[in-house]
Amino acid sequence: MAQVDFAERQLTLKFVYYGPPLSGKTSNLRALHDNVDKLNRGRLMTLDTRDDRTLFFDLLPIFFRAGSTAFSFRIKVYTVPGQPVHEATRKVVLTGSDGVVFVADSHPDQRANNRAAWDNLVGNLATLGLQHIPIIVQYNKRDLPEATPLPDCDRFGEPNRVLTEASAKDGVGVVSTFFELASRAWMYLDTGLKLTERTGLDAVSFRKAIADHVGEQLAKE
Repeated sequence: MAQVDFAERQLTLKFVYYGPPLSGKTSNLRALHDNVDKLNRGRLMTLDTRDDRTLFFDLLPIFFRAGSTAFSFRIKVYTVPGQPVHEATRKVVLTGSDGVVFVADSHPDQRANNRAAWDNLVGNLATLGLQHIPIIVQYNKRDLPEATPLPDCDRFGEPNRVLTEASAKDGVGVVSTFFELASRAWMYLDTGLKLTERTGLDAVSFRKAIADHVGEQLAKE
């Protein structure tokens, strides 16, 4: 759950990028970090093995202040390791999250791995009591010639689920995915915390505040 201090007018949100190994979770964070204005971002921390699989997590803190509200925000963005051996780490990183981007691999032979990772996510969210937080499904690697056509992609039990598309290594679709999660997380948290009433920002204003404070490139996409 979001960490909120209305007396100090501070709010901290936690987003987690989840998915099968090598689906592009770290590439999403790297692209997002590259687009955030240097004055409004923290250090991107990664821990990679020789085969470029992230162990433990990445952390990308994004800071900004919403002008007239005098309310400060901190958004922490993590990834989890996709390999089955790191199940305990995934649960720890997922704890307390306010929204998830599920990064699926668009390659046809990764359909089973996507489903296994999805089932793992759903199980962990239920265990942690987070089954109602917003989840954005992003199909990454859309630049692959053999990428599964979007209408044929797994929607994980919801035929009308909206899917986002990305080519994270090129930075395509990364920002729009992040903004979609930010908007939906705000609306989800607003129900219980009355954020709009207490901060003066609704989901649209929150999204605009991010765009206004984290760099020109984010504002354009």
